[in-house]
Amino acid sequence: MRKILLFIPMYNCEKQIVRVLGQLNDEVCKFISEVIIVNNRSTDDGETAVTQYLSEHPLNIPVSLFRNDENYGLGGSHKVAFAYAVKNQYDYILVLHGDDQGDISNILPYLKSGVYGKYDCFLGARFMKQSKLQGYSVFRTIGNHVYNVLFSVGTGQKIYDLGSGLNMYRTKILKDMFYIRYKDNLMFNYCMILGSSYYRHKIKFFPILWREDDQVSNVKMVSQAITVLQMLIHYVLHKKKFVHAEHREKIIKRYTAKVIWTSKR
Repeated sequence: MRKILLFIPMYNCEKQIVRVLGQLNDEVCKFISEVIIVNNRSTDDGETAVTQYLSEHPLNIPVSLFRNDENYGLGGSHKVAFAYAVKNQYDYILVLHGDDQGDISNILPYLKSGVYGKYDCFLGARFMKQSKLQGYSVFRTIGNHVYNVLFSVGTGQKIYDLGSGLNMYRTKILKDMFYIRYKDNLMFNYCMILGSSYYRHKIKFFPILWREDDQVSNVKMVSQAITVLQMLIHYVLHKKKFVHAEHREKIIKRYTAKVIWTSKR
């Protein structure tokens, strides 16, 4: 059986994180070896919500709550978790965002069948025909479809989502840290798509349910749309230069975090 780490990034989602942890039932946990929750210096009381919930509803697998030593952004939290997965010799890292927009049960059939093992990147897609969107505006949906088409043309392969909150990566592809200079903010996943395309990682998308109700969006749509388009143009014109370039606004030598709670004994 493959060794899978579940990584849950958390930032100011005190209300939602408990619902996410509630998704981790016995059936799901059969396929997970360990859970790490990485708090990116939240300003709410999310850490208390996590520790209280886990104390009252212990899982039958190890769980640890990390706190980043700095606010690294969503991409930076991924880098913390990727390093942990490689260091502890996990076969795969499964990413489930802590804001409760995605549902881990969507990947459960593939965990059972083991089909994910054929791919380096097994990515949840909000915009496949079988996917379902709840509370997502028509404007944003159309915009995402347009960008998926543009990225499909730019990468030469069908892209169904530039970055949902439910993704899975083979840790073997992460060992060389090709991603380390990618953006630390919400656009980290866009860089990952382009990088994985360049390095010819085996990518597979699967449909998911995606909902927006009480989540607080950190996306600035217009400015982000322009930046993403510029990234794609840069990639298409200079692929090798793009994947080796420094994309971060702030250079961080090491992405570090401390364990502030753990169920390990």
